Amino acid sequence: MNTQDSAPTTRPETRHRFEMPHIYVILFVFTAIAAILTHFVPAGLYDRIPGPSGRTTIDPDSFRVIDSNPLGLVDFMLAIPKGLREASMVVFFTFIIGGMFMVIRRTGVIEVAVDKLTRRFAERSILVIPVLMIVFATIATLIGTQELALVYVPVILPLMIALRFDSITAVAVALCATTAGFTSGVLNPINTGLGQQLAGLPVYSGLNLRAALFAAITLAGIAYVMRYALKVRNSPETGLMHADPKEIEKHRLYLHAADEGALSFTSRQRWAGITALAFFGVLVWGVLNRGWFMMEMSGLFVVMGVVVGLVAGLRTSEICEGFNEGFRDVLVGAMICGIARAVAVMLEQGQIMDTMVHTLGELVSEVPSMFSAIGMFIAQLGFNFVIPSGSGQALVTMPIMAPLSDLIGVTRQTSVLAYQLGDGLSNILYPTSGYFMATLALAGVGWDRWVRFFVPLFGIWIAIATGFLIFAQATQWVG
Repeated sequence: MNTQDSAPTTRPETRHRFEMPHIYVILFVFTAIAAILTHFVPAGLYDRIPGPSGRTTIDPDSFRVIDSNPLGLVDFMLAIPKGLREASMVVFFTFIIGGMFMVIRRTGVIEVAVDKLTRRFAERSILVIPVLMIVFATIATLIGTQELALVYVPVILPLMIALRFDSITAVAVALCATTAGFTSGVLNPINTGLGQQLAGLPVYSGLNLRAALFAAITLAGIAYVMRYALKVRNSPETGLMHADPKEIEKHRLYLHAADEGALSFTSRQRWAGITALAFFGVLVWGVLNRGWFMMEMSGLFVVMGVVVGLVAGLRTSEICEGFNEGFRDVLVGAMICGIARAVAVMLEQGQIMDTMVHTLGELVSEVPSMFSAIGMFIAQLGFNFVIPSGSGQALVTMPIMAPLSDLIGVTRQTSVLAYQLGDGLSNILYPTSGYFMATLALAGVGWDRWVRFFVPLFGIWIAIATGFLIFAQATQWVG
């Protein structure tokens, strides 16, 4: 008898690895939690009063408990449609920018430009990262438009792929740089200027410490992104996008030219490229001088896609199909922007948002004085999940945090810094941040993969922020 044949067959034990749920599932759960909270958290309300520059802010002494407004099944059912409606600007901006860049890609201009840049930087490709990040961070710290990451990513993504980095590298260059600049807010009107106005401080006072903060978090971001990029270039299998089908397709598109020989612009492509650059010049002028935001940029990008396509020789049907293809590519990201807004819709409709703000202020007041600035930072960090808008968070929280700082031994300048850090650093972590999720969608990077990349840097930035706040508290920083 053959004992081997009669031996029982043992099956290998399969271990189930934890997989991050789909981002739709995560946001749906958060929306459900927000709806449930309206049944347990008392409803409350602050009076709204005129604030700086015609904005509406809150009266910090007017909080009162009101009749509860628990939300029902129908309210929950309508949360996502209402979220899509309220986030419509960023939703449609995502669609339009995706469509516009697909049209330009169809002209061939991007492929030729990327091929030329790749050959020029072939021997020093890693230096592209610090140069771009310093430029993006400087722009963000001066004008405070983190949303420009949506414009940067489609432009630099082909270049990063051609230089043998990956999509996460491209996203990190744009998001980490703009976040570092926005957060430090050296001359940023969106967070620093508005926060100081609400706190009754001279606008842009305390510039030296914020400049040091800008240098610290920007350099930390550059070092972290460069380290990852070098790892991906030297060992592609270690990259977080390795084996992703969309990533493989990007490499097929943008690496084949270098292997087949140098590309050259045709006459029409050259004029199309010049036209595209002219449109970007108009974009910069509009943002800096006319206060353009997503609505105006969306309109410009529609015209840009059509005009550049015609100059390059595309038929009108090809331009239309280019827009359609771009719309399809960013569909998930655009939807996420609206679905994420549903969380705030639930809290606002159930009238517990103001209660949460009031409670956070009370919790901070109970923190030991030596940790008060850190307490403010943590409170702002938490609140940014439901109000990811920098100006929106300032208008709701700073009228409370500024007077509170007088009572707990923190200077008002430090309270503004705590707000800036709490708002800015988490803007590229929380899935409720619309522009951030749209940027990931434009690059084809899943939120779960981004979290795996970003969390270590987030920890480094938290440590830097804590150090600056401790210094500000210890020195009673007034600017």
